[in-house]
Amino acid sequence: MKVIRAAHLLRDALHGPRRASHSIALVPTMGAYHDGHLALIREAKREHHRVVVSLFVNPTQFNDPGDLEAYPRDLVADMEMAEQAGCDILFVPEVAEIYPAGFDTRIEVGRVAEPFEGAHRPGHFTGVATVVTKLLNIVQPDAAYFGLKDYQQTLVVRRLVADLDLDVEIVTLPTVREADGLAMSSRNQRLTPEGRARAANLYRTLCATREAIAALPGGAPLDDALAAGRAALEQAGLVVEYLAAAHPETLEPVAAAGAAMVLLAAAVCDGVRLIDNVEVAHRREEGG
Repeated sequence: MKVIRAAHLLRDALHGPRRASHSIALVPTMGAYHDGHLALIREAKREHHRVVVSLFVNPTQFNDPGDLEAYPRDLVADMEMAEQAGCDILFVPEVAEIYPAGFDTRIEVGRVAEPFEGAHRPGHFTGVATVVTKLLNIVQPDAAYFGLKDYQQTLVVRRLVADLDLDVEIVTLPTVREADGLAMSSRNQRLTPEGRARAANLYRTLCATREAIAALPGGAPLDDALAAGRAALEQAGLVVEYLAAAHPETLEPVAAAGAAMVLLAAAVCDGVRLIDNVEVAHRREEGG
């Protein structure tokens, strides 16, 4: 595995594989690797000749400076895990490499970036969209890999790729979970043992809410099921930011049972902000 810190050196390293008609995959990350990251790298390696993993804690997507400062970092461990998972090139740029002096361009994605994370973390998706666009332009991969834990982020990336006519396939993989269902996240490292136990209630509550919605007749309002889910999270000691039902492609609100939807949730546990989601399939009514 090569470790490269400069964009022009990364482009140079990819000239040979391109001349040999080798396919190239990109896995954008912010480090602090866990099995969710490694699953993306392994799948990218299974499907492509060369895998580039970017490791960059992007400051522009943090609206809380304290959150940026507290974000876990362990480059030595990350390098070892990335190589074992099949990474060919680990791109580890400094902030000045991505945002040099005078940098003054931002990528703004519209409606799909506005609710949920967009509303609770102002500027977050502008930072995400800008850095992802830069990484795609630097690497020019055939495919880029993202995890569905960050469900809204995948929609934002798909929107910018479509709108900017970027020639790349966006591949999404299911959320990788701990044994108790908690979505794997670098932020989980910051939970205390007691907080870690309570954090598992986020996924459990999403699943219970999904079951409650599935039991409703088609057209029945979702208000009570969603309110019960929020109450369950609060009773478990989590501070709820949102638990809502939305269209799986547009994130427009869904108000009634029967339609395909995604349940999205964000809550703070033990001072650590966690997000998760589950999809609810469209249900055909008998005789429909």
